[in-house]
Amino acid sequence: MKLGSEEHKTLFCRNFIESHLTYEPEQLSWPQLDDITLSRLRAIPFWRQALDTERRAGAMVAAFVETVDDPLIRQAIALQGQEESRHARLIQTLVKQYHIDLPTPSPIALPLHISADFAAFGFGECLDSFFAFGLFSLAGQADFFPDSLFTLFDPILSEEARHIVFFVNWFTYEQINHGWGLPPLRAARTLWHYSRAIRKLIAAFGGADTGGARFAATDAGLFAKNLTAEKFLTLCLKENQRRMRQFDPNLLQPKLLPQLAAVSLRILQLMPRRRPRQTIEGVS
Repeated sequence: MKLGSEEHKTLFCRNFIESHLTYEPEQLSWPQLDDITLSRLRAIPFWRQALDTERRAGAMVAAFVETVDDPLIRQAIALQGQEESRHARLIQTLVKQYHIDLPTPSPIALPLHISADFAAFGFGECLDSFFAFGLFSLAGQADFFPDSLFTLFDPILSEEARHIVFFVNWFTYEQINHGWGLPPLRAARTLWHYSRAIRKLIAAFGGADTGGARFAATDAGLFAKNLTAEKFLTLCLKENQRRMRQFDPNLLQPKLLPQLAAVSLRILQLMPRRRPRQTIEGVS
């Protein structure tokens, strides 16, 4: 299959549209939680950022749809906007169901350059989803929440995987059909966009205001004690591979962060292990 062709467009759009799940957050079977689990849920610090991000994403994608002429791409992106808005409703329903105290959401302000914002959001999702896959699995391994709650949220992670696969194929298709077909040119533009998303991610690690950026990677320590970068990257890579296996092999997949994580993991594995300090006669 030739990238940028009608066949490519049909594949990534149809794959996205036909894998859409139908559900309403308000009608899901929300489980009863014990006091310990409720305390854990309410102590998670990123609910406000997650809600703000999904609310803004739904509105931004809906606005971007109005700029799209191709009927099939327009249908797929409109569906993504519905799913992003549904994610916001799901978080709102969770907050209400379990009495999580959040401030009143701020009004949504859309940017003037909606196309650039859609691209920035897509690359940001590619980065954040990689960490979210690992974080979700980490919380499951730690029995942080009951299985019923994980079952409820697993389709959301699958939807995020669909979003990023659709995005990288859409972005490549658009680049090729707007004169950026040569691989070096596409790579340069892709790296530029990724560099912006990575700067926001680094700012999130530093606690800076990132304008609604997600915080999955920064909160991994909530779910496991003595978590090392090596363990977390290993889990992120494993879960990313598992999530990506569901897609047609002819579709492009986000590669930059998995490749960087694999290199970082290899470096960490080659570094000498620090030995624990020994204590002699009670003096360390």
